[in-house]
Amino acid sequence: MKYLIKTFQDEDDKKRVGFKVVNSNGNVFLIDKVVPKAGTDEEIIAAAQEASQPEIDEWQASFSVIGREWDAETNSFVPEPEPEEESNE
Repeated sequence: MKYLIKTFQDEDDKKRVGFKVVNSNGNVFLIDKVVPKAGTDEEIIAAAQEASQPEIDEWQASFSVIGREWDAETNSFVPEPEPEEESNE
């Protein structure tokens, strides 16, 4: 995933850090966190990322069933076909 900083602004004695998170399929998630304004910019951003990570992980997990085929008769996912082996001829 790619994390882009979209916001980095003071709010009293804290800092608002916003991320634009883009996954490998191009899906985008926007999130802001307000964290203590302590340390370097990198340390502040790392603290905001750590605070954001549970929500980012939940967003990413939401894609686990998208695009899968559902069998309504068995109430289960249709097994995905095994990848074909490449022949070395």
